[in-house]
Amino acid sequence: MLRHDSFLKAVLFSRRFCSSSIEKGYPIPESFLVNAAPHHIQNFEKYKEIYHSSIKEPDVFWSSQAKKLLYWKKPWNRALDFNFDVNKGKIYAEWFKGGLTNACYNALDRWVESGQGDRIAYYEEPNLPSDSSRVFTYSSLLEQVQRLSSFLKQTCHIRKGDTVAIYLPNIPELPISMLASCRIGAIHSVVFAGFSAQALAERIMDCKASVLITCDGFQRGSKTVHLKRVADEALEIVKNAANHHHFHVKHQIVLQHLKSDKSEYSMHHPRDIYWHEALSSSSPHCPVEWVDAEHPILVLYTSGSTGKPKGVVQATAGYQLHAASTFLYSMNYHLGDVFFASADCGWMLGHSFMVYGSLANGATHVIYAGLPTYPDPGRTWAIVDKYQVDQFLGAPTLIRSLLREGNAHVKKYSRQSLKLLCTAGEPINPHVWKWYYETVGDSRCPVVDTWWQTETSGVMLLPPPIEGFIQKPGSAGVPFFGILPKIFAQTENGNIEESNHGTLCIARPWPGIVRTLLNNHQRFEETYFHPFPGYYYTGDGCIRDEDGCYWLSGRIDDVIGVSGRRIGTTEVESALVSHPHVAEAAVVPIPHEIKGQAVYAFVTLRANVESSENLHLELRQVVREKIGAHAIPEMIQWSPALPKTRSGKIVRRILRIIAEKGHTLSPSRGELGDISTLADPQVIEELIQIRVSLMNNKKEAA
Repeated sequence: MLRHDSFLKAVLFSRRFCSSSIEKGYPIPESFLVNAAPHHIQNFEKYKEIYHSSIKEPDVFWSSQAKKLLYWKKPWNRALDFNFDVNKGKIYAEWFKGGLTNACYNALDRWVESGQGDRIAYYEEPNLPSDSSRVFTYSSLLEQVQRLSSFLKQTCHIRKGDTVAIYLPNIPELPISMLASCRIGAIHSVVFAGFSAQALAERIMDCKASVLITCDGFQRGSKTVHLKRVADEALEIVKNAANHHHFHVKHQIVLQHLKSDKSEYSMHHPRDIYWHEALSSSSPHCPVEWVDAEHPILVLYTSGSTGKPKGVVQATAGYQLHAASTFLYSMNYHLGDVFFASADCGWMLGHSFMVYGSLANGATHVIYAGLPTYPDPGRTWAIVDKYQVDQFLGAPTLIRSLLREGNAHVKKYSRQSLKLLCTAGEPINPHVWKWYYETVGDSRCPVVDTWWQTETSGVMLLPPPIEGFIQKPGSAGVPFFGILPKIFAQTENGNIEESNHGTLCIARPWPGIVRTLLNNHQRFEETYFHPFPGYYYTGDGCIRDEDGCYWLSGRIDDVIGVSGRRIGTTEVESALVSHPHVAEAAVVPIPHEIKGQAVYAFVTLRANVESSENLHLELRQVVREKIGAHAIPEMIQWSPALPKTRSGKIVRRILRIIAEKGHTLSPSRGELGDISTLADPQVIEELIQIRVSLMNNKKEAA
């Protein structure tokens, strides 16, 4: 059922968000329409024509795209079969069932076989501008992929349907590892290189990966990250896990990326082998394993509200088709363009727009593992000029941080190669949108502000960069082809009905929809299809304006969006409570100027335990170790107790209000809503006083 309080907050926020930001529309710049390559969709009228056709006959539309963008060893039997209604049976969606294809072949072999092997696939930008960079063509990429595939198959005995875990920074060997896995029909699970040993171990055990691919370490700005040490610690956790004693990682492939002193880490033979030794001893030719369109290609973990990360499973053909089509049309990509996403291949955006979707379009990318502001805040634009980037994608978090550094770092560089700007990961504030458009793009580059999720695999809403469309700062635009959004609201009498503001749902399956959650189809159905039977539930609040444009207000479930990354509240709370001095913890999101949202933690200590700066640091470290640095609370408030109902349920709605504006609150003014169900209302007064004290201390420190 819909959470009424959360829903109301989302709707009210949406109204404020929209009314304050629709100051004026921005037509697609004339200079873009004249100087950029013609868009694959001629104009907005043509978009509407194609869109209506794609909704009326989705099977026909997606079949035509599948034939255009992918290679098929064998055609499919039926374009689509599905059930979205939990009342009618098991939830499923099957696209192009019976058809045979391979995502690696679509990404690499096609281009090499057509004589385009010399096309550049990746420019690798080094951590320091003065360091040498590497260039990978489609041919050189394919050779390394085949060698790694051969090793996985012949030495590691990986077979179709087995899982390979990948724990690498944002370097070319990451997509190489992904493509090598799917080439032989294996499933890959990429774990972001910022995750802790505990988080890595949990994911390895959940997907039962028998091979882990990692590296010695990498430089990120001035910091050295020793990845092999973390990987070894994770594998030790896996080994010692009593309930997984029948499972272990048999092989670990270690890339010497840093070329660091081998005394910095240990190699455990025969489990561990160096990347260069594995590839040099393997055949440069590895045949493609043709797989059914519905064969799983990847498992990617995303945070959920219950605490345990969700293993999102994607199917080969539908996933790559949606990634390829949304990349092509949203980026207006043409062969020869250079695309740079300040993102990581470890997330779905990187999977789709830096590997599977983009390579299927023959794209040339810039891939960068360093900080976008290192060694100075102009680094991003230096990279743009160096590689003559045509399309740039940056998350709102990055854009906010660059805005904060001032215009001089932007204006220092030409940026004349830029044709289009994109953003994804979270809603962008209109003020930030305008800075991005006017300062970075010199008011000549359209801003494609997309909305999508890990579970959707590709763009769902976008402002198409085509003639006749009016950009609105902060709006995610209109639906992508084949996507039918529905917004539902709860009326005063409790009924659910369609509305222009409420909870965003999707009415029909699209090729890239998540197929299930690994090992837990019941949770899959409960999460995405129980709230509104017959519809995919996004968990986002939304409003549709009079022009048909959509505005996202953010999550309405118990997930916090930090820098575009979704963090489960229960996951953070569990980490905090694991400390022996903590009795109870509750975390809520608070607005953050740079990150969008940040984690605010209310912590109750055990009896006779005193709060201290050391304990504060220990709790931050616990979260870092169990989840990762991105989940560390922005603020920890020591709390004598937490507001609870008489049944013992923590009322997080109240905690969120206290965290956001507790220093201005007065319970007597009714700003907290109904508190009659609380077991001890006096707790609120104490929490507000502590919040005020924290704010005063913060001001004094400033």
